[in-house]
Amino acid sequence: MHLMYTLDEEGKRVYTLKKVTPAGEVTKSAHPARFSPDDKYSRQRVTLKKRYGLLLTQQPGMRAQHFPNIQSARSQF
Repeated sequence: MHLMYTLDEEGKRVYTLKKVTPAGEVTKSAHPARFSPDDKYSRQRVTLKKRYGLLLTQQPGMRAQHFPNIQSARSQF
């Protein structure tokens, strides 16, 4: 058995051990994907993310949100 989850009305995770909820909704795995240092397809994955603008560095407000001190440091110079 693996830990599974579904999202409730508020968007919060509800954990269960079942593959399907009583309402008939299929649950998702709560475990991360396996990691392999010998990743054969990382170049293709990064290329596709660049092409479709899905890289975290391409997201709007990425620096301001995750690095709040950057703006204050820039204003000092």
